[in-house]
Amino acid sequence: MILLSVAWHSLLSRKKTAILTFISLTISIVVLLSIEHIRLQAKESFNRTISGVDLIVGAPSGQLNLLLYSIFRMGSPANNIKYTSFTMLEKRQLVDWAIPISLGDSHRGFRVIGTNNSYFTHYRYGKKQSLKFEHGGKFSSLFDVVIGADVAKELNYNLGDEIIIAHGIGNTSFTKHEQTAFVVSGILASTGTPVDKSVHVSLGAIEAIHLPPSALKKWLINPEKTPPVPKSITAVMLKLKSKLSTFGLQREINNYPTDRLMAVLPGVAMTELWSLMATVENLLRAIAVLVLISSLFGLTTMLLASMNERQTEIAVLRMLGASPVTLLLLILLEAVILVSLAIIMSIVVLTLALYSLEAWLAAEFGLFLSDDIFTMELMWLISMIFIATLIVPLLPGIAAYKHALHAQLSSH
Repeated sequence: MILLSVAWHSLLSRKKTAILTFISLTISIVVLLSIEHIRLQAKESFNRTISGVDLIVGAPSGQLNLLLYSIFRMGSPANNIKYTSFTMLEKRQLVDWAIPISLGDSHRGFRVIGTNNSYFTHYRYGKKQSLKFEHGGKFSSLFDVVIGADVAKELNYNLGDEIIIAHGIGNTSFTKHEQTAFVVSGILASTGTPVDKSVHVSLGAIEAIHLPPSALKKWLINPEKTPPVPKSITAVMLKLKSKLSTFGLQREINNYPTDRLMAVLPGVAMTELWSLMATVENLLRAIAVLVLISSLFGLTTMLLASMNERQTEIAVLRMLGASPVTLLLLILLEAVILVSLAIIMSIVVLTLALYSLEAWLAAEFGLFLSDDIFTMELMWLISMIFIATLIVPLLPGIAAYKHALHAQLSSH
């Protein structure tokens, strides 16, 4: 405790330099912890996009491609599968529920998803959270549309508004289905997933708007007719009654004789997707570590620069009986005090920033960042900072040790 008190008062005697070093360390540690926290949250965000789906079925095009276009609305499907394949899967004894997905259209840059009401009943994200309606409800008529939270906010849509769907997935399309306007029947609550940026319509409506103009005109004259049955869809999400049957059904689907099908496990495809991002992840980590190393060297420089100023202090401590090892420990203790205070301040600053910006980040950017930063990974990172703190100040500590030894020899 005496040595701690001496180290603290020694830092106070060099207040300006110590404060500047403390600020530099705090900024570096905030950057390091922020990057690591965002990296972990981004990974969790990817994993929370879908929950409870055992198999995704689509046309053979690679498991990553199938995952990207069916779940993340990224890229384009290579081919469709027969609608009869969906009905076959839906009726299987092993299947608990099945959600059809049909892609290919858009509305002002937002992807249009053709599906049925089972999507709103069974789709899960995060920790098995179900979709909730902020306003309105599911499809009740053929040309009803349910929009995600981001679509409603960015385009300022409300219940009852009419929208026109365009062919293709670009922001600009020359082929619009202007004969069939959709009416907003429901607006989903925000989920932080691609669902927020999706426009959901029924499969029958998708089939209707793609009818030849003459057939569509006849059909619109008598809208009470049974909705057209789709001929093909893009993908199917399956939930099985027992996970034990997953691999067996996957093998059966991959060998299905009447259609070219491919079934993938979402977890395996998600792992492959994350492994592709490992380079960016490591780059972010390297930048953060370099920032921290530069600050620790700044700490070393501060301690070394103060050696000349502290010759009198060291001489007094030697006269009071402090050994060279004690002086070495004193230097290390000063570094530990500065880094400990910087870590505490960094945690406080980061937690307050995340707490105050949490709602804004979710509303403006769809980023759901938790203000709880106390994860095992971050605790491990803080431990590594402490270990580095014990190594980096060794240089000024050894300088103080040698100076004390030299003073001791000179006295003899």
